Amino acid sequence: MISRPITWRIGDRLVQLPAPRVMGILNATPDSFHGASRVDVDGALRLAERMLEEGASILDMGGASSRPGSSVITMEEELQRVLPVITAVHNRFPEALLSVDTWRSAVARAAVHAGAGLVNDIGAGLLDPDMLPTVAALHVPYIAMHMQGTPATMQLSPTYTDVAGEVTLFLSGRIRACKDAGIPDVIIDPGFGFGKTTAHNYRLLRELPRLCTLGAPVLVGLSRKRMVNEVLGIPPSEALNGTTILNTLALLGGATILRVHDVREAMEVVKLMGRYLDEPA
Repeated sequence: MISRPITWRIGDRLVQLPAPRVMGILNATPDSFHGASRVDVDGALRLAERMLEEGASILDMGGASSRPGSSVITMEEELQRVLPVITAVHNRFPEALLSVDTWRSAVARAAVHAGAGLVNDIGAGLLDPDMLPTVAALHVPYIAMHMQGTPATMQLSPTYTDVAGEVTLFLSGRIRACKDAGIPDVIIDPGFGFGKTTAHNYRLLRELPRLCTLGAPVLVGLSRKRMVNEVLGIPPSEALNGTTILNTLALLGGATILRVHDVREAMEVVKLMGRYLDEPA
């Protein structure tokens, strides 16, 4: 469990956060797999207020679903969904650290101009060749995620020889690409559920310390995912307890940021783990 603070350059300022931290999910989409995270502008303001009160350090907002089997929407539709939400939340909570979940450089640029301070990219810069230079010019931290395939195809037949080794190698290369592009602050995400079977996901979780050797903060998104639901035979709406257990294991494995639908429960994990390890949260 990492306890040293994270320091990021965001625009013309330095932001320091204690670690580990919690990122709350707000989806400006009609089809994200967990219905409670889907919000319009008014719903986003209410959910953002609650998540911030519960202890979220970052709010992650996306306008295009990346659930398995989802289809690509137009850039215009993505912008129409996510920009009003980011603008409204930034205006209401100007000190809050906001992240935009997108693989499109134009959406990232518009979102940062609207108030976002991080870019969270499921494509790790490979789905849009302009993403890395755009983020470098924006001077914001960047989250690079591993994904085998695309959201439309990733769960058809994911195959690995050594999932943890292959994900670590991939993310090592993306860190190098980000640094070469001029992005100083890179966060890596192993992409649980993105082109991985449940067996792959659990192997990856067990071997999370291998990713930590890369030296970048590690974000994990386990919240209410299939790796919980499939094992327990439950829908996402009933997967909070299983998510809490997996978040605990992720912190033990070295995760720095927990990306979650349920902030209060994730903060309880962080606080209890801190006491267990005698590291105040």
